[in-house]
Amino acid sequence: MRIAIFHETHDKLNFDFLEPFARLLINIDLDNAFTPYTNIFIASVLVYIQALIFNRIVNNHNLLGKPSFLPGLMLITGTSLFMPFMILSPALICNFLLIWIIDKFLKLGKSANSITNVFDIGMIIAVGTLIYFPFMAMLLMIFLALLLFRSFSWREWVAGLVGFITVFFFLAVFYYWNDNLSSFYQIWKPLGNKFPSVFKINYNDYLVLIPVAVIIILASLQLRENFFRSFISTRKGFQLLFFMFVVSAASFYLKPDFRTWHFLLCVPPGAVLLAYYFSNAKKRWFYETLFLLFVLSIQYFLFV
Repeated sequence: MRIAIFHETHDKLNFDFLEPFARLLINIDLDNAFTPYTNIFIASVLVYIQALIFNRIVNNHNLLGKPSFLPGLMLITGTSLFMPFMILSPALICNFLLIWIIDKFLKLGKSANSITNVFDIGMIIAVGTLIYFPFMAMLLMIFLALLLFRSFSWREWVAGLVGFITVFFFLAVFYYWNDNLSSFYQIWKPLGNKFPSVFKINYNDYLVLIPVAVIIILASLQLRENFFRSFISTRKGFQLLFFMFVVSAASFYLKPDFRTWHFLLCVPPGAVLLAYYFSNAKKRWFYETLFLLFVLSIQYFLFV
């Protein structure tokens, strides 16, 4: 899946491990630490590890009805859609945290008291925000998940915010110790950005999404057909992943200079829907041909 990017020549690939406001706390400069091919190789290894972890989580929560390697396969395929997906990026690192909170979200309905779990999710989102600021949009998912999985408890709703604030409280203290508290307030300026009303898009770059759209439509039709036959926890799980996909995609406005690799955050929730189709499709010749065309289209558009 990554032959195309190894075929391309790269003079330099930048990798900003942390947001600028977090470097005062952790000064790690990995911008020029790797050669381009090392960068691509490490990114490939990280995606493979994510696929194994993600596959296990989806199977443990029985979202597909039967265990398989399809979730991991779809994750690897989805992270190969575009060249920028195949290099080290903050969004790629944040996908480890995203997969972790997916697991924690799906556990909300299985415990009597979820305050500790929600607090942990808030802290994980805060850590992800230090790496990539738009990850903060996942705070909205805490409230959506609580609406889906839990009866109302104000303590649980507050716990996620407290977990998030805890991390940034310590960051604020560190800024204060360094007599730089005014810069801490500047962190939140992107929250005042208006959602863009005009987009400059080169549609030829996104033709590869046509097979993805076809599979998602077929998966949605199949999911609708089986929706009320599924376990309640499975139905809620897919609703959660749908909202997570939308929130991940829309959060780009929190970063004025966002890059295409931002949409790596959409791949894990989207991969479950793709896997659902291939897991439940009936006509083998059709879905295997469809997957083959999907893979070939990715390779074609990467080389072209």
